[in-house]
Amino acid sequence: MSIVHKDERILLAHGGGGSLMRGLIEDLILKRLNNPVLARLEDSAVLPPLPGGGEVTSGRLAFTTDSYVVKPLFFKGGDIGKLAVCGTVNDLAASGARPLWLTLSFIIEEGFPIDQLERIVDAVSEASGQAEVKVVAGDIKVVERGAADGLYINTSGIGVVAEGVNLSPSLIKEGDKVLVSGPIGEHGMAVIAARDQVELDIDVESDVAPLGGLVRDILDNGQAVHFLRDPTRGGLAAVLNEAASAAGLTIRLFEDKIPLKSGVKAISEMLGLDPLSLACEGRMVAIVEGKGAGKILKQMRQSPLGKEASIIGEVLSPLVARVILETKVGGRRTVDMPYGEELPRIC
Repeated sequence: MSIVHKDERILLAHGGGGSLMRGLIEDLILKRLNNPVLARLEDSAVLPPLPGGGEVTSGRLAFTTDSYVVKPLFFKGGDIGKLAVCGTVNDLAASGARPLWLTLSFIIEEGFPIDQLERIVDAVSEASGQAEVKVVAGDIKVVERGAADGLYINTSGIGVVAEGVNLSPSLIKEGDKVLVSGPIGEHGMAVIAARDQVELDIDVESDVAPLGGLVRDILDNGQAVHFLRDPTRGGLAAVLNEAASAAGLTIRLFEDKIPLKSGVKAISEMLGLDPLSLACEGRMVAIVEGKGAGKILKQMRQSPLGKEASIIGEVLSPLVARVILETKVGGRRTVDMPYGEELPRIC
């Protein structure tokens, strides 16, 4: 039964990466725009090879698009410009692609300070240099005061998937291991800490970073990588529920293995938030063949962006619950797909 009804209106939760957003996509958008590429619902669309020679034309292209409405525009560890580049690059990397080109469009509210725009463009320049991508096209639109909450950014990204690279939740199998490249939830907490309505003394910094290099190292390791995804909206809980559901298997997580900074843990407890559902913007989740997991973990830890990587779970035969968490005290709970987004406008 459809969970989208014609007499309803859009809620913030429809953009939160959880079950409500999934229902909107499947019940409204896919019914009208469905095709084999779109139906995979990946972060990037991996397209068939183009005719001709050379690395770009003979490889498969990955293409993605995204929009950024984070509030506030500046937060500890980054800003909307850095976030836009890293978020787009990471979506391409999660498809196994080497990111190459970006487009960048600004929707700017009348009266927005030029010096703030300059800071944001400088951040775009620095982040694209770190990610080894080029901004090759763009656009600027200006809207009336009060119509854009300062500034929004839209991006598109193109990358190339090397021959032999194939990532899909359909490849996940029993005995695989689940890895995460570092502590979770830091981006979400950094943004909420920067908002005026919450006064926090605990220091947290966004994890926002481009992960293309880290992913290339993982894929070049020679071990079987079945699935990659950056846990943004909906966090680890959303990514692993989607993977488990698509694979028809169960994922068991071990709470004591999930890296979590003390500041994120403290704020989560104070605000009643689940760290597993908090957004990351510089972390990668990998599901890999069990016998190669140790080598991939070692490879991750050699990178500054993966030095706190951990094997956090394993894939089991199907159970009633898709994702389960074994707690530090020996209990067990189901990790549900988030309904919406605990912290709206986090990216």
